[in-house]
Amino acid sequence: MPVPFSQPTIGARERDYLLQALEDGHLSGDGRFTKASQAWLENTTGAKKALLSHSCTAALEMAGLLAGVNPGDEIIIPSFTFVSTANAFVLRGAIPVFVDVRPDTLNLNEDLIEPAITRRTRAVVPVHYAGVACEMDRINEVAGKHNLLVIEDAAQGLCATYKGQPLGTLGHLGALSFHATKNVVSGEGGALLINDAQFIERAEIIREKGTNRARFLRGAVDKYTWMDMGSSFLPGEIVAALLLAQLEQADELTGKRLALWGAYEAALEPLARRGLARLARVPKACGHNGHIFWLLYERSADREKAQAALRQAGLASTTHYVPLHTSPAGKRFGHAHGDLPVTEKAGECLLRLPIYAHMPPETVDMVSDILLRQ
Repeated sequence: MPVPFSQPTIGARERDYLLQALEDGHLSGDGRFTKASQAWLENTTGAKKALLSHSCTAALEMAGLLAGVNPGDEIIIPSFTFVSTANAFVLRGAIPVFVDVRPDTLNLNEDLIEPAITRRTRAVVPVHYAGVACEMDRINEVAGKHNLLVIEDAAQGLCATYKGQPLGTLGHLGALSFHATKNVVSGEGGALLINDAQFIERAEIIREKGTNRARFLRGAVDKYTWMDMGSSFLPGEIVAALLLAQLEQADELTGKRLALWGAYEAALEPLARRGLARLARVPKACGHNGHIFWLLYERSADREKAQAALRQAGLASTTHYVPLHTSPAGKRFGHAHGDLPVTEKAGECLLRLPIYAHMPPETVDMVSDILLRQ
């Protein structure tokens, strides 16, 4: 039977909560499952406020609005990331400035941020690739020096930390994803983590189509009205019910992935010793979550050969991002700061291996045996 690249781990708790949501009859946003999920996120991460959204993309778009980004403003982001990281700010007329990533983690290279700053720079958006933290102390230091906002794209970062602090809580704002490919899933879904209290009230308004409905529901006003820009960023209760069931098992799901990740690392170390591929590495300051296990081959032909061998054996694997600075939209809406050789090599030579919480440990052995024979 073919082995998928990723698969959500769903059990009785998820089915029970979904049935409860249906029986409650409250299927629109901000019901009891939404509130319970937000409380879990706030209690677990320490964020001042967590607001569920229908996707991480939506959370990033909310962040773009909260940042007060105007046409012509510049946003520093890595080129090796998903398009939503850039689109959230391009929608506001901003210009993404793409910088290179570190070779060990494929995260935003903190040493390249300051040279890319201009008088038009408004924010820095570090992306915690594969659930491994960026070097946030240095990023926050540079941002503070230049009075820039820090907006964490922690789409892959739930249950991961930097120096013991949860990802998504190290900048002014953070965005999480619960897409079906993530460690904790709701099908589609995300959350905005607010770490600077000045943004809370406006975030509630933006999330509720630009109205003060959240204050109305709390009894602070006797009717609600249009106050600001906004959109419909809320998820429905079906999504939130599935999410809550997953959040309550987050530590267990993460632990299982970490065990598989560690098995891959041990089994595939000979590839690194032979100089054929670099393995994913985790700096000491980072507590990761086993979201992605990746190999970076020295040559794209070697990656293609390895992927073909896995495919022939019924084992799924995949590449990852096309660097944004090389894409048609990236060239149209943004520009690269200097050369980006690490990013470009990752686009050509990176291979991601199958990993999900209920994946049998034997799959690691099967994948590794094939890769070691190439």
